[in-house]
Amino acid sequence: MNAEVKWIEGFTFLGQSQSGHSVVMDGNGGEKAPSPMEMVLMAAGGCSSVDVVDGLKSANQKVTGCIAKLSSARRETAPKLFTYVNIHFEVSGDNLDPGIVEQVTADSLQKYCSVCLMLGEGIDMTHSWEIVA
Repeated sequence: MNAEVKWIEGFTFLGQSQSGHSVVMDGNGGEKAPSPMEMVLMAAGGCSSVDVVDGLKSANQKVTGCIAKLSSARRETAPKLFTYVNIHFEVSGDNLDPGIVEQVTADSLQKYCSVCLMLGEGIDMTHSWEIVA
């Protein structure tokens, strides 16, 4: 996998993925676009959500929605690494089995999500979940 990040001006950068998609990033605290660290947080939520939806579908659950809400804490001084990340999954569907929801959300963070597993090596990475109507 390859990517390119081009400096535009100030602290604005344009990232381009190997698949041809572009995203603007703002190194000035997210003034004009998501900051690179916000992108990391969103990547963790996106990656784990794929696992959760796929896991529920594979378990023949009738999932209709999945929202990952991420909260985090970072060090106060540079490098301002994440020290804590929690992903709270709000899952909806028809007659979802709570045991299966618990298992697929845990498996994502502990076994499958590449982004979470990379982050989890150095931080307190947790999850929570609820089934919503």
